[in-house]
Amino acid sequence: MTAATLDEQDLAALRAIDTPTVCNALELVAPSRRAQGFTTRPLVCVFPTLPPMVGYAKTATVRAREPGARAGATLRAHRFAYFEYLAEGPRPCVSVIQDIDSPRPGFGAFWGEVNTTVHKALGCLGTVTNGSVRDLTTSAAGFQLLAGSVGPSHGWIHLVDFGGQVNVAGMVVNPGDLIHADCHGAVVIPHAVARAVPEAAAKLARREAVILTACREPGFTLDKLKQAIGRADEIH
Repeated sequence: MTAATLDEQDLAALRAIDTPTVCNALELVAPSRRAQGFTTRPLVCVFPTLPPMVGYAKTATVRAREPGARAGATLRAHRFAYFEYLAEGPRPCVSVIQDIDSPRPGFGAFWGEVNTTVHKALGCLGTVTNGSVRDLTTSAAGFQLLAGSVGPSHGWIHLVDFGGQVNVAGMVVNPGDLIHADCHGAVVIPHAVARAVPEAAAKLARREAVILTACREPGFTLDKLKQAIGRADEIH
């Protein structure tokens, strides 16, 4: 399966599931992904009430501790090339940006009022970054920010490169990867199993419902829990 084969109905089905449930479903449909492909370090979710975002990764690297090497016409050309990169390919997209400042990323914020507005206009739903964000009250409406930190300044923030592999909070991402993200973090959904995830999630929900119902009913006992777990295991 390629990224272009998912239609709006497929994407909507994935948006109806939270990211932890997607991770659980992937354990069924892509067992080899159980211990990889998701964020493993905490991220700040600026807008936790927004629905999950599901889109194709647009990757880049940034840094802010020192000025970039590009200037003048070269800087402008690089920036325009990045915008062209954002504008191409399937929609919607999710910006996945690795801040490569060392020893600690997030010295200056790439994301603020201007960049959220520009990226939203170019088809991005939001970002997953280990860098910092700012302008929280003036960011583009509906644009999700999952970030390593929140800070007041952009420092010498500049785009280093784009369109390559990045690692954000332990999640390795390649351009075009299908990203699912919400207030819990983010995960890469392999294209080959993307359509199978909602069905697997529904199966897990049915199994969990048997156990949850037993625990919440009056007269709960350990024996009833054991019986419920047995019934849940029989759901395939």
